[in-house]
Amino acid sequence: MGRILLLEDEESVNRGISFTLQKEGYEVCSCSCLAEAIRGVDAFSPELLICDVTLPDGSGLDAVRYARENSGAYIICLTALDSEIDQVMGYESGADDYITKPFSLSVLTLKIKAFFARKEGRSRGIVRSGELKIDPQAMKAWRQGEELSLTRNEWKLLNLFVSNPGQILSKGRLLERLFDTDDHFADENTVAVNIRRLREKIGDDGKNPRYIRNIRGLGYLWEEPCTSD
Repeated sequence: MGRILLLEDEESVNRGISFTLQKEGYEVCSCSCLAEAIRGVDAFSPELLICDVTLPDGSGLDAVRYARENSGAYIICLTALDSEIDQVMGYESGADDYITKPFSLSVLTLKIKAFFARKEGRSRGIVRSGELKIDPQAMKAWRQGEELSLTRNEWKLLNLFVSNPGQILSKGRLLERLFDTDDHFADENTVAVNIRRLREKIGDDGKNPRYIRNIRGLGYLWEEPCTSD
């Protein structure tokens, strides 16, 4: 169903996560130290890495960097550290998502299921969020029943946000996933400009946002809950 490399040095937590994910049908390679994880990246070729940051033989961020350079794994940092600078360091090392302890196993499982659903390209129904209705298959969106005229990048931004509600998306990730740098020069300002234009079209106030919140130093987050038909 999916290959997951788990790096967690606390035995009870490691065992609990492994059991839960194996019960869901995932193939789990469990590691308790940095050296094991680096070997696991090479031998197991994980599709997803769940990585503790504080380890007995080093920093989990070294595993994040190694996995980013040597695999295509999606990376979730799992740590008791919750300061803004710790999260910034995690994203700068190459993490895609960040969960702080204590955490809910059900939330972690939902994030993992969502990742593999996106990876497998499963179709989604109509997505509703606040005053917005989004049809991912038809690539159309409406606000209060009126269809929005979105550019390609604005649509990509909107679709990515509503596919990951409540998750911080770094500027680097948005650039990597959304913009073709072979066609034009793109930097972090490109993201900001497209975010501003999308906000205008969906009726979002940048100073008091309902939908897209700027998380200083980290990226952007879609705050409004999303439901699918």
